[in-house]
Parts: sequence; structure tokens; C-alpha cells
Amino acid sequence: MKKITQLSVVASLTGLVLCSSVAHAAVSMDRTRVIYDGGQKSISLNISNNNKQLPYLAQGWMENAEGEKINSPLVVLPPVQRLEPGKSSQVKIEALPAANMLPNDRESLFYFNLREIPPKSDKPNTLQIALQTRVKLFYRPKAIIPEKNAAPAQDKLTLEKQGETVMLKNPTPYYVTIINAGATAKSDAKDFTPVMVAPFASENLGVSASKLGNSPVLTYINDYGGRPELNFRCQASSCQVVTETK
Repeated sequence: MKKITQLSVVASLTGLVLCSSVAHAAVSMDRTRVIYDGGQKSISLNISNNNKQLPYLAQGWMENAEGEKINSPLVVLPPVQRLEPGKSSQVKIEALPAANMLPNDRESLFYFNLREIPPKSDKPNTLQIALQTRVKLFYRPKAIIPEKNAAPAQDKLTLEKQGETVMLKNPTPYYVTIINAGATAKSDAKDFTPVMVAPFASENLGVSASKLGNSPVLTYINDYGGRPELNFRCQASSCQVVTETK
């Protein structure tokens, strides 16, 4: 299970302290996840300084699936840039030749990090708070880029009941993130912990079979940050997605 988005706070008095926060970032980006199509040499993300009075530095870097900072096969350019008050800019993520060594039959998971660095205060003992945004980046090799108007790959997901345990099986080459699951579309997402399933893998959905019933509804995050629903129908211990007929 992975967190969809993670925020950190950098607080400075005499040093730097990291802690979680729900404060609003001065520097923001235009998406909550990144899809990197392997057919492109680079992609660009839009970033903005929402502070109308102060300039900020924006620092970007990549991490691998284990959360370790990396400089290959993807690199952020420029690694640091200045954003004037109320202005926008772009960050480029470029694939190095080492990207050719990534699996070509499935997506690879990375994390893009964007940290704001506030201007140094001219007042002593001033508390400075800055946010760090961390979003998933899925490197999608050219061989598995879906055709235009193709049916969502998530339609191939299945559920398998093993007693009260429900396993979500992902037979596709794409990562799938489920943000809600219940017996109806109105199930309270506050009681559900998001689940990310790797390509060709299975994960415990974390909801009991009795709570899901025989017509479960799952909500996932698509490439654009949207939240479509999947309606399942169960027979015995196996559940399949019910697709709309056209």
C-alpha cells in the first residue's frame, strides 16, 4: 500500500525539522500523478508560486520505488529554479539512456519530489515553513501505451474471496490505485485505506468479503487524476467487472 500524495514540512529556527502538515504550499504543481510515456525523450510539468509577495526557490528530484534519491534513469531539470511572486514555470523530467534498461512489458514506479525553499528572513529567530510535495511517476514503456479509445485496463481487474479476505488481482501491465471499496458507490472512503497493486500482482483489498457483498464497487485513480468506479459481480468466490454494453 502506498500513499497517493505525501507532504512534508521544513521548519527552520536554528536548524531544519521535518514533520507532516496540512498547510498550503506556496509552490504547487499542475497534477497529482505523472505518466511518463516511454516514447518521449522528456516531459514538462507546470509549477507555480502562489505567494504574491515573495519569490521562492523550487527544488525537484527523483526517487525510486524504495524512496531512494536517484540521478538515473530519470533526471529533473533544472534541479533548482527561482519563481517570482505569483509566477509560473516548468520543470522538465528527462529520460537518460539507462531508461532503455527498464522493463518494456510493464510500468516502472518512481516518485517526483518538489520542495519549496522560502527566502531567508531578515528577522532573527523567525519560523520558516516550507512544504514538499511527493507524487507518483509511472514510466510507461512505448510497447504498452494504450491505443486511443481503448477500454480501460482496469476493467480486467478481478476479486478473489478467500474466506473473509478479498484479494485484488491485477493482470495488466499498469499500476492500479484503489481509493475506495464497498458494497455500494456511497460507501464511506474514510474507512478505506488506499491500495496500490503492481503490474501482474495481487494485494489484499483490506475489506472483508461480507462487507463487500456480491456487487462490490471500487473507485480507482486514472491517468488524469479522475476517480472512475468499477462495478463488480460475484459468482461464488470470484468477482468480475461488469462493463457497459454499447
